[in-house]
Amino acid sequence: MMKKMMSLAAVLAAGTLLLLRPEAAAEAVRDGLSLCARTVIPSLFPFFVVVSLLLRLGLADCLQGVCGPFMGPMFHLRGVCALPLLTGLLGGYPSGAKTAADLYHQGRITRREAELLLGFCDNCGPAFLLGYVGSGVLGSSRAGAYLYLVHVCAALITGMALCRLVRGRGPALLDCRLPAEAASLPQALTASAAGAVTSTLHICAFVVLFRVLAALAPAGLPAMGLGMLEMVTGIAALEPGRAGFIAAAAIVGWGGLSVHCQALSAAEGLSFRWHWAGKAAQGLLSAALAAGVYGFL
Repeated sequence: MMKKMMSLAAVLAAGTLLLLRPEAAAEAVRDGLSLCARTVIPSLFPFFVVVSLLLRLGLADCLQGVCGPFMGPMFHLRGVCALPLLTGLLGGYPSGAKTAADLYHQGRITRREAELLLGFCDNCGPAFLLGYVGSGVLGSSRAGAYLYLVHVCAALITGMALCRLVRGRGPALLDCRLPAEAASLPQALTASAAGAVTSTLHICAFVVLFRVLAALAPAGLPAMGLGMLEMVTGIAALEPGRAGFIAAAAIVGWGGLSVHCQALSAAEGLSFRWHWAGKAAQGLLSAALAAGVYGFL
């Protein structure tokens, strides 16, 4: 009952702010749509199509043997589980979560594997960290490169810890074989394009929604507070320097509620208990690693 009352109060508060500040909300919608048109759609839509197409054509079967030698010792996962981790680190939010869900729905990984992967495979891509955060906000592409290194290390360490903390995980899972048939090229292309459109539209909706919520946030809210809500807005409020570098690492490691909602939409039907724990740990670990490497900048 208390949870319902809190949710209702939050919605009423947001509705009241919309009535009191319609100009700010409208401007945030325009900014959000512009961000989607300039960045989200051009980067994610073709990436989603290509990854989905490769999955439907049988790429997962190839990765099983190639990536097994390091996925097993590092994470106690099968080689096919490397694909969500790679797509998350290269394609950015929420491509890792979507790939994990796609593998599960295609019968190539188990539910447990998919839910564990959500704890450390949903990550930020290098283009955002090197271009926007490094060069644009912190004034140094080198700072962006260091942030990406911190982000990758935090994701890997979180994944290794998470996979070892979960009970009931043994070597038997490493040899698991799940039946799955590769689709023909026309079928795969049609399904991949249709799925990519739906996923991209869902992501754009959350980008615009949380841009509005961030714009309606109380004046003077610190960058970390904004970043916990919407990552891009929080990053934009940072200043160059040690504090900004560490805060950027923490915000990107956590991802923000907007990113979490995007992942929830992309991986609907899976439990997110490990996702929340993993992203919280990754945010804290990223801040600690960033504080340690800042001296090298």
